[in-house]
Amino acid sequence: MLAGIDHVQLAAPPGSETQLRSYYIGVLGMTETPKPPVLAARGGCWFEAGAGAVRLHLGIEADFRPARKAHPGLLVRDIEAYADRLVAHDAEVVWDENLPGHRRFYSWDPVGNRLEFLEALA
Repeated sequence: MLAGIDHVQLAAPPGSETQLRSYYIGVLGMTETPKPPVLAARGGCWFEAGAGAVRLHLGIEADFRPARKAHPGLLVRDIEAYADRLVAHDAEVVWDENLPGHRRFYSWDPVGNRLEFLEALA
């Protein structure tokens, strides 16, 4: 029986770890989680937020191409302030009002991974 989602993995090109850390830590406000040594040798980074409630793993892919449609949907509090935070860091924010009962926007990490940020309306 399924009990939850442990993490979501996104792909990234070789050598992009510095960019990823800058974005996921400095812009999104996540923290980096150390990878086990056997996995660290493969490159990439693991991040979390919300006391581990959100876990994103960025794995290195030699022939990386960002997915055009696939993306994680990340719940946020105070979505307007969060969007302002991204804009202040020169990230693109594209609002989408097509999900009833929610405010949401899309943005992209430095390697082109699409991310959805959403908040339920009260």
